[in-house]
Amino acid sequence: MFAVIATGGKQHRVTEGETLRVEMLDAEPGQEVVFEKVLLVSDGERVAVGAPYVAGGRVTAEVVGHDRGKKIRIIKFRRRQGYMRTQGHRQWFTEVRIKGISG
Repeated sequence: MFAVIATGGKQHRVTEGETLRVEMLDAEPGQEVVFEKVLLVSDGERVAVGAPYVAGGRVTAEVVGHDRGKKIRIIKFRRRQGYMRTQGHRQWFTEVRIKGISG
């Protein structure tokens, strides 16, 4: 059984027991969160597609922890002008473990 959820401006295909990284959520590690923006639910035989969301669709997950991703380098450069700027960025994320899919 799998589902497609929308969180943090992105869509994720999830299955039970899977661990994934989503945009930073306001939840403590060990706390349970519920994703209600479920776009699709499939159990192998039946497929429920939402318009835009599946009615009664819920995905529950447990927050494993928070961390920051790899550093991304931003470089602005103009050749022969003596202009170069560098900047770095590390995006925060929340790691969640999917516990249940319903809908």
